[in-house]
Amino acid sequence: MLRSIDPANGRELAQFPELDGAGVEAAIARAWGSRHSWRDIGVDMRATLLRSVAGVLRADKARYAALATAEMGKPIIEAEGEVEKCAWTAAWLADNAARLLADQPVESTATRSYVRFQPLGVILAVMPWNFPFWQAFRAGLPALAAGNVMLLKHASNVPQCALAIEEVFREAGVPDGVFQTLLIGSGAVEKIIEDRRVSGVTLTGSEAAGARVASTAGKTIKKSVLELGGSDPFIILGDADIKTAATVACRARNQNNGQSCIAAKRFTSSPIWSVRCRSRYSSARVRSSAGSASAATGTTSSRPCSWACGRACRCTTRRRSALSRR
Repeated sequence: MLRSIDPANGRELAQFPELDGAGVEAAIARAWGSRHSWRDIGVDMRATLLRSVAGVLRADKARYAALATAEMGKPIIEAEGEVEKCAWTAAWLADNAARLLADQPVESTATRSYVRFQPLGVILAVMPWNFPFWQAFRAGLPALAAGNVMLLKHASNVPQCALAIEEVFREAGVPDGVFQTLLIGSGAVEKIIEDRRVSGVTLTGSEAAGARVASTAGKTIKKSVLELGGSDPFIILGDADIKTAATVACRARNQNNGQSCIAAKRFTSSPIWSVRCRSRYSSARVRSSAGSASAATGTTSSRPCSWACGRACRCTTRRRSALSRR
């Protein structure tokens, strides 16, 4: 059973049964059966449908953003920005897909030589919870534009977002089977990668998860794209303005409630600067977290945000348990 839990208060929002083996097989069969028709409708029709995807996202932005805030815990203003980013990307790909996928002539001794971009077929996407809409759309939009079809295995703690993403494509008119959400746990991923009908896999997540996916893809000689981990340094040099450094450090570490692979995680400075910056950093956290509120629900918490997001916030108090469910 997959459970949707509000990380701000630990309340269960909904629960969903995991797909069994027959359900997974049916989804793969639908994807396999739709791959040729989706490829053959041509890039112009696919672009039209991606433009429709952008419209669906923008028309119901508030609801999708509220889902992201409820399940992931990010500030509502950042959730709205995430949905808009997905819509912008869909529109951009709609405008540029034909150019990006056009044959590229190359010089050779042959009569005519060129590079052509052809779809692989069925692609599995294993996505994380920190940007529940963006991560899935970032993988799905270009894959669909190129003529592939996609199966989404989203993080187990954002099932409502996962289902909403499939809904977006369906409401936009994308044919049945072209984009499907699989409500499954991580234990089902290996068998799906091994299925002869699945041509490739993409994953954003931990190094451990990436190693397992890469191993399975390698054994079955399938293409894989992996984005793993992140431990960016934040270096404060001797000539830095300490107030500015502390303010930027606070935001750099706590963007998206601290759940970002590009967030600053390793802070380095001289000993004297370290003491002064730590004091300023702590002050910035207190100032930015006072009076945290959720625009999604209209509730206000008197407890400061533990991640000092600095905006209308639903604090990720269950961060450790959520990480274990990735």
